[in-house]
Amino acid sequence: MVDWVDVLVRSFVFLALLFFITKILGKKQISELSFFEYVSGITIGSVAGEAITGLEKNMFHGMLAIAIFGLVTLFADIITLKSKSLRDMVEGRATVFIKDGKVLEENLKKEKYTIDELSSLLRQKDIFRFADVEFAVLEPRGTISALLKRENRPLTPKDLNMKMPAEKEPQTIIMDGSIMDEALRSAGKSRGWLSTELEKLEVTLDNVFLGQVDSYGELTLDLYDDKIQVPSPSQRPLLLATLKKTQADLEIFSLETEDVQAKEMYKKNAKIVQQAIDKLTPYLSN
Repeated sequence: MVDWVDVLVRSFVFLALLFFITKILGKKQISELSFFEYVSGITIGSVAGEAITGLEKNMFHGMLAIAIFGLVTLFADIITLKSKSLRDMVEGRATVFIKDGKVLEENLKKEKYTIDELSSLLRQKDIFRFADVEFAVLEPRGTISALLKRENRPLTPKDLNMKMPAEKEPQTIIMDGSIMDEALRSAGKSRGWLSTELEKLEVTLDNVFLGQVDSYGELTLDLYDDKIQVPSPSQRPLLLATLKKTQADLEIFSLETEDVQAKEMYKKNAKIVQQAIDKLTPYLSN
């Protein structure tokens, strides 16, 4: 057999062999890569090591084998995008470990996992009781996804029928003591505004390691000198407190005045301010 044909045949044979061996061993060896990428990766590295260290007498053969594994991996990635059944075979399918709070022992045995290993994976998700889990699956890449039972899930604003404002990406406007003008413009701020804010905090620009503006326009700083304490942003809480005080004052005025017309005016305005507070509280509270 011609040498290059022999290399071609051996490459495909060992690719298939290593792939199926890895499938048999299960998902424990996989963290981020798919099965196919994992097998191809270690094989390419092994072949490259042989070629580089001179153990492979013909460097062309090593280069050919590496090219074969690379092209086969690329081809597999392309065709699995279009075929669900082939994707399941190459990358694997998720395995249910817990359903309705009950551990499925047969599936654990199938994937060669012990109850201790399952407990460890759940603890990484801050879950310590199997009974708290509605559904848990082992993903093809070796990670576990878990859904808590409804009564064990944290409350969200949606559960309380609260409307929350949309948040935009924070803009990093200072980096290593330098102003990022493009990010500053994206945040809708100017250098003058930034200088004013730094003066309020009694901080110099050259002492700022990182500075960000959030979607509410508040500036947060991280200084080179960690011993210096920078006050937390307080504009929103102060504004909310001012609105609440204004509403309370209007209520008091309506009770103290003897003038009927003034009393109605204070009550009406107190109600308007309270409505504004109700709408702005999600935006202004911490």
